[in-house]
Amino acid sequence: MRRRDFIAGLGVAAAWPIAAQAQQRERVRRIGVLLNITADDPEAQTRLAAFAQGLQSFGWIVGQNVRVDYRWGGGSVDAVHKFADQLVALAPDVILAQSTAAVAPLLQSTRTVPIVFTVVADPVGAGYVQSLAHPGGNATGFTGFEYAFAGKWLEILKEIAPSVTRVAVLREAGSVTGPGQFGAIQAVASTLGVELRPVDTRDVDEIERDITAFARNSNGGMIVTGSPAATVHRKEIVALAARHRLPAVYWTRYFAIDGGLISYGPDLVDQFRRASGYVDRILKGEKPADLPVQAPTKYDLTINLKTAKALGLMVAPTLSARADELIE
Repeated sequence: MRRRDFIAGLGVAAAWPIAAQAQQRERVRRIGVLLNITADDPEAQTRLAAFAQGLQSFGWIVGQNVRVDYRWGGGSVDAVHKFADQLVALAPDVILAQSTAAVAPLLQSTRTVPIVFTVVADPVGAGYVQSLAHPGGNATGFTGFEYAFAGKWLEILKEIAPSVTRVAVLREAGSVTGPGQFGAIQAVASTLGVELRPVDTRDVDEIERDITAFARNSNGGMIVTGSPAATVHRKEIVALAARHRLPAVYWTRYFAIDGGLISYGPDLVDQFRRASGYVDRILKGEKPADLPVQAPTKYDLTINLKTAKALGLMVAPTLSARADELIE
């Protein structure tokens, strides 16, 4: 072999590790996303846009170095279980899951694929993590609120509509969070002189029947707790409250945007933005077991003044002064 060919061969051999490293860096990573709402829901698109923007800020560009597989449960238990299995079968590097309804079937399907969750009320009580500080398994993420927070909704309802003595509480009975939120409201109901009536949010026809029957008596109001089913049926729920002239408090801002009277709850779009940071850290080698579960950092009080006027309610200056947003 000529000396010049031998030296060239050494150069090629030396370049192999560098080329291999470059290929490894350029490997497209895979993210699964499971949301228990519908794909055409504007709120879902807003949340996912915040998640994608967050990923981009960390250098993950959808369609370039990362691929995202979406599945939409639409409030159906059977669909969520089916899509959880589908996503796990794709062997993603990490899965983003929204709500207890999505996390539970994912953890039934896998105890190895990393899961970052959002809007989960009680991950320790549900058994998703060992503790908030040290999750210990393959899941971590962001809580929606503690159950005790639900009592604030009744306090706010009495503040904006003092004459209310009967309250229909819409909650998802089949979800672990439904009874928990109802129990927290029940704990303060007697102090505020309010009688509660639970209404399941699973079936929209059942909601209409129960609310119509409830509204036949006077001094009624409504609280809509957090659940995927309430999100899916929110337009119908808001319309029912307007039709029967029921003052209502909702668990998050987009109900008030859609015409609901008042909402108080965590900024869910912010949770998806923050979730992108955990996904980034997992893609770069960190373990969910070592990433603490985080509580909300932003809560929004939104009042729809147009709806208040239609119901003949005067919003006290002290309440409107506390609002983060007034819709006119």
